[in-house]
Amino acid sequence: MTRPVARGLAWLYLVGGGLGLVAAITLTLEKIARLIDPSYVPSCSINPVLSCGSVMDSAQAAAFGFPNPVIGVAAFPVVVTFGAALLTGYAPPRWVWAGMQLGSLFGVGFVHWLIAQSLHHIHALCPYCIVVWIVTIAIFWYTTLHTLGGTRLGAAVRRVHSGVLALWYVVIVVLVLVEFRSYWSTLL
Repeated sequence: MTRPVARGLAWLYLVGGGLGLVAAITLTLEKIARLIDPSYVPSCSINPVLSCGSVMDSAQAAAFGFPNPVIGVAAFPVVVTFGAALLTGYAPPRWVWAGMQLGSLFGVGFVHWLIAQSLHHIHALCPYCIVVWIVTIAIFWYTTLHTLGGTRLGAAVRRVHSGVLALWYVVIVVLVLVEFRSYWSTLL
């Protein structure tokens, strides 16, 4: 038997997946433009820190042998479709939820690897990638809360769910501020 899904989770999948898809498509188009013209400066290359070009040119930008945004172009439509289906009243079986949990676990793990690479090896941030980070973390977090269901742990975590997510984001912001503190200080 499946548990009813909160409409908020369905909307998160629909809107968050949509934002992630737009970011992934935009990054893919930017990468294609850069492949066609190596002198092309991506629209998201704003300054030395917010520099999609630096990120795109790194080895980490093709972790599996093809541009990373292609993963988002493939995965986010699944999330959007799942969200839309949930809004219609679809009650997915457990194996579908297990697939969503595994997919979001892969996504959040990959995103955190990319965050570490951006901060400590590439030394640049991609604004579109940051959008993907934000939505992937939220999708993983709320999928996990749904998966935990009515367990004691699930009930305990649900009481502080937004605080945990906010803290998660704050930690990433602090890491970014610390890593690029010398650049930020030049702006003051």
